[in-house]
Amino acid sequence: MKILGLTGSIGMGKSTAAAMLRRLGVPVHDADATVHALFAPGGKAVAAVDAAFPGVVKGGAVDRAALGAKVFGDDAALKRLEAIVHPLVRAAEHDFLARHRRRHTPLVVLDIPLLFETHGEARCDVVAVVSAPSFLQAARVLARPGMTRARLDAVLAKQMPDGQKRRRADVVIPTGLGKGPALKRLKALVGKMRGSRPATPVGGDASKPPFY
Repeated sequence: MKILGLTGSIGMGKSTAAAMLRRLGVPVHDADATVHALFAPGGKAVAAVDAAFPGVVKGGAVDRAALGAKVFGDDAALKRLEAIVHPLVRAAEHDFLARHRRRHTPLVVLDIPLLFETHGEARCDVVAVVSAPSFLQAARVLARPGMTRARLDAVLAKQMPDGQKRRRADVVIPTGLGKGPALKRLKALVGKMRGSRPATPVGGDASKPPFY
């Protein structure tokens, strides 16, 4: 079984790329969706988060806005939260991979926003980075409810710069020109990874200039 790591900075179109991969028949483990499930009523992280951050659990679920207010700009609080959440996300990922190994699934995707930042690339055969020009990234993110330039800058400060991610990628998925070019690149990548042994990186030659 081959593992494709999918990552990209905020506003780059990673969720759209993950949806395309699902439509191409590739199982995707979504780290963000896992966190949502962990914070939902009955979720495995609710009790621990409630103990660490009193007042953020409402109606049996973690109120993400209230939790965000507690950890935003507080590195120590963020580390406490990560110590609770990251092991649970990794356990869910482990179960996902084990399930698909038993099924002999040829290719799966790990959709992880902070893949490089958490050294998750070591678990992947190929890493694809979703990328768009910075002006488009900012326009997408600032259109979200409640988002401000200061909050965007704070998020970006905790993420590896896009240019560095592109240089480390095996594949760059362009999203700045619409869905067509991104889908074309993803189709080629899926075909190569399903048919290659071992997987051969495509389009990630660091000696070539980045493209959009």
